[in-house]
Amino acid sequence: MNNAKEIKNRIRSIHDTRKITNAMYMIASAKMKRAKKELDSTMPYFEALRSEVKPIFQALENVESRYFQSADEKEAFDGTYGVLVITADRGLVGSYNKSVIKETQKLISEHSNTKLFVVGEYGRRFFLRQQGPVVKDFLYTAQNPTMERARAISATLLDLFEKGELDKIFVVYTKLENSLTTKVKSTRLLPVCPRQPLSFTNNKVEAEESAPFEFYPSIRDILRNMAKSLLSGFIYSVLISSFCSEQSARMTAMNSANKNAEKILESLTLQYNQMRQAAITQEVTEVIAGAKAQKRKREKEVL
Repeated sequence: MNNAKEIKNRIRSIHDTRKITNAMYMIASAKMKRAKKELDSTMPYFEALRSEVKPIFQALENVESRYFQSADEKEAFDGTYGVLVITADRGLVGSYNKSVIKETQKLISEHSNTKLFVVGEYGRRFFLRQQGPVVKDFLYTAQNPTMERARAISATLLDLFEKGELDKIFVVYTKLENSLTTKVKSTRLLPVCPRQPLSFTNNKVEAEESAPFEFYPSIRDILRNMAKSLLSGFIYSVLISSFCSEQSARMTAMNSANKNAEKILESLTLQYNQMRQAAITQEVTEVIAGAKAQKRKREKEVL
């Protein structure tokens, strides 16, 4: 800094920036709490549905459905994979977007015949810039995850799966382990494993013993509807989980920005005070020197 005025302007600028980061931190916190509340109020139905999948396959050992696949079957890298990638629309979230993109690139490198379905402007721009195999992007979903949007995404993926254009469907998202920890995960959506169906939350639901099942109109139709509902519910849960993880990452980034601002302010304030003190000392020195010069001048005039 050349002078105290520049330092003072810099300090004022950092104070203004810190107000913005504090506001972003509070907004992210409020959004995360609201999203968690919506998820908690919606998931009991899908958890109950999930708990009924395993008893059905236990009761009917010879049931076959392309929507369900045993975990014992080997994951052969053939056919076309569809990957739902969930990123953010905006930046200022630390490594949140980069971690998801890195996991997606890993899947593409392992299986070249992959089609991408992207949620989030950041991911859409990245893969289009890299000329990635983007089939469809879902606009405005990352910042507004709702059950309606989850059903729309589910319908698109399920339609391509039923047409045979996709053989397996995966989702790459960020799971919120707790308020401070997030983890990027890759999970197979379709076919669903009936022994270990998609888990929406960390809660364990124990299936109760029930009477023999009666299926109407047919077991295949019921399994299709169950797979459709499970897919919609899990996509909604990962949208909410990713949204909460994004807000958590933004809170961490804004908190780090606030701490850095405090350090910079301390350094600039010290520098400003030192410069101001030096200027005052210089002025006092000049006044004293001027006074002495005037005194000597008067003494000479008297003589």
